[in-house]
Amino acid sequence: MRTEEIKVRFQPSGRTVYVLPGTKIVEAAGRAGIILQTPCGGQGTCGKCRVKIVRGMCSSGKAGPKRLPKKLWSQGYRPACQTAIEGAQPAGEGEIVIEIPADSTFETSQKILVGDSGAKGRFNPVIRKKHFTLPKPSSENPRSDVARLGGAIGDEVELSPEMTRLLPGFLRAHDWQGTAVLAEHRLIAMEEGDSSRAVYGVAFDIGTTTVVGTLFNLADGSELAVASRMNPQIAFGDDVVSRIRRIREDSGALSELQRSILETVNDIIAGAAREAGVATANVYEITVAGNTTMQQILCGFDPSALGEMPFVHLFDRAQTLAAGRLGLRANAGAEVYVFPQIGGFVGGDTVAGMLAARLDQWQKPVMLVDIGTNGEIVLAYDGRMLATSTAAGPAFEGARITQGMRATAGAVEKVLIRGGDVLLNVIGDAKPAGICGTALIDAVAELLRLRLLDPTGRVLPADAAPPDTPAGLRRRLVARDHETHFLLAAADETATGEDLYLWQRDIRELQLAAGAIRAGIAILLRRVGLKPDDLEAILLAGAFGNFIRRNNARRIGLLPPIPCERIRFIGNAASLGAKMVLLAEEEREYAEQLRRKTEHVDLSLDAGFQDEFVSAMMFPDSDC
Repeated sequence: MRTEEIKVRFQPSGRTVYVLPGTKIVEAAGRAGIILQTPCGGQGTCGKCRVKIVRGMCSSGKAGPKRLPKKLWSQGYRPACQTAIEGAQPAGEGEIVIEIPADSTFETSQKILVGDSGAKGRFNPVIRKKHFTLPKPSSENPRSDVARLGGAIGDEVELSPEMTRLLPGFLRAHDWQGTAVLAEHRLIAMEEGDSSRAVYGVAFDIGTTTVVGTLFNLADGSELAVASRMNPQIAFGDDVVSRIRRIREDSGALSELQRSILETVNDIIAGAAREAGVATANVYEITVAGNTTMQQILCGFDPSALGEMPFVHLFDRAQTLAAGRLGLRANAGAEVYVFPQIGGFVGGDTVAGMLAARLDQWQKPVMLVDIGTNGEIVLAYDGRMLATSTAAGPAFEGARITQGMRATAGAVEKVLIRGGDVLLNVIGDAKPAGICGTALIDAVAELLRLRLLDPTGRVLPADAAPPDTPAGLRRRLVARDHETHFLLAAADETATGEDLYLWQRDIRELQLAAGAIRAGIAILLRRVGLKPDDLEAILLAGAFGNFIRRNNARRIGLLPPIPCERIRFIGNAASLGAKMVLLAEEEREYAEQLRRKTEHVDLSLDAGFQDEFVSAMMFPDSDC
C-alpha cells in the first residue's frame, strides 16, 4: 500500500518533488535534478551540502550544531546528507520549503581549468562579439578591408570565402560600422549596430533515451534556460544496437534517424530561447556530448561499423560542423562542437564526464560509472585511465519490464518494505501506473534482504518463504504460470485498475543489466591489479545514477561492496562537460588530452568477460 507522500519545494529553482517520510534531503534534491556536494561521501563531516530549512519539519538525528558553524545552525541550515524530511508544519502549510545555496551544488565545485594545470581558470568562451568602427579608405590609408577590420578589433581575423565575399558590401552598406562575431579567430558573422551583448550558446547532452539542452549567455556565462525531450529515435529501437541494425538494413534509415534528432535539437533550442526571451539568430555555438552512436548519427556519419566486431568508431578528435549545414535553427554562421571519442561505444559523453569530474587529477584509484542503456566505466589509477562500455540494455530506463515505464508521473520510483507493509514513492504523488528502474532495484534489494528472493534471482513461493515472513508479505507472493511474482500494489490502488507486480521476468532483465555493469567493473580492476576496496571513490554519473540508492545498488551486485560513503553522485556529468567546453575554450584542449590519455578496453575481446558476466548475474549472498 502507499503512504502519504510529502511535497518538497526547493528554492531558488522552484523545483518540487514528492518523497516518503524519512527521505534524506540530499536524495530528495537529487530527485529534483539538484546534485549537492558530498566530498565526505555523505558522512556529515564536511558541511558542504548545507541547506536552509525555510518551512517544514526535518530531523537531523545525531547531526548537531557541531557539524556546521553555530551561526548557520541557528539560521536554519542543516547538512542535507544527515537530515531527513518528516512532514509539513503542524499548521498545515502543505509543503516543505528548502533553500539551496549556490555553493552547495556539485556544479559550482567544478572549477574551469586553464589547460590541465589545476589552477582556477577564467570564463573564456570560443564565441566573442566585438563592435567596430573603421576609418574609411583614403589615399593616405588604402589598406585592405580585411586588414582594416583586423586592426579595428585587435585580432588576426580568418575569413571563409563566403565571409570574404560578403565583407566589402557589408562595410560600405553600414557606414563602416557593425559587430563582428568571432569563433576563436574565425569571422562567422557580421551584424549591423552594436549587438555585442546578444551572444548565446547551447550545451547538449544527447542520450539514447533523453536529450537535454542548456542555454547560456556567452557575454557573462549565466545560465538562462534548460529544456529536455525524449529522444525520438526510441521509435527505431530502445538501444543503440537496434538503431545501428536499422541503419545497416535500410539505406534511408540514417537520414531518417538524423532528421529526428535534429528536429528535437531545434525544438529544444527554440523552447529554451523562447523561455529566455532570446532570438535563435543570436545562438552562435552549440556543444554536443553523446555516446558514439548518437554523435555519429547527429553528424550524419554512418555508425554501421559499430554493429560488428571489432566495433570501430568513425572519429577520435572533436568535430566542428556548421550548424546551418545540419539544418539547425541558430545563427547562419553558428558552429557545432562535437566531443572527441575514445573507442567503440565509449563516446563523447564519457569524455565529457571525465572532464567534469577531473578524473585524471585524483591521487588515488577512482572509477567513473555512468549507468544507462549503455554503461560506460572509466578507471583512473597511477597515471593510467582505462575506459570500457557494456550493453546494459534498457531495463534501467523501465523498458522491457512487464509493467515498466520511464521516470514520469505515475511511475513508482522508490520501494520500501517495513514489517508487512509495502511503501511506494510515486512521481507526481499520483496513483502508481508502472515501475521505473530505480524502484526495480529497490524492490529486488528488499526481497533479497527478506530472503524472499534467492541468489539465483528466483522469487520464492509463499510456502517456501522464511518462517518469520509477515502474513501480509506472504500474501503478496502470487503464483502464476509456474512462477512466483511479488504484488506491489493491488488493482484498487493503481491508476490502471490492474494489479502492479514485480514479475519474475523483470528480475531476469535486471540481472542481465546489473551483471553487465559489474562485469565491466571487475575487468577494469583486474587489468591494473586492484580490488574493489582499493577504490577511493566510485563516481555515479548520468540521470539514472543520480537516483539509485547506494545500499540497494550494492545489495543486488550492481556496484561492488565498498562503503556507501565512497559511492558519490556527480549528476549529469555529460551535460556539465558540455557546458564547460561551451564556456571556456581551454576545456576543449583538456578534453582532447583526456582522450589521448585513455586506453580503450573492448570487453568483447577480453577472454575473461563471459565468466565475469555469468558470475555477476548471481545476486550477492548477503548484505554488504
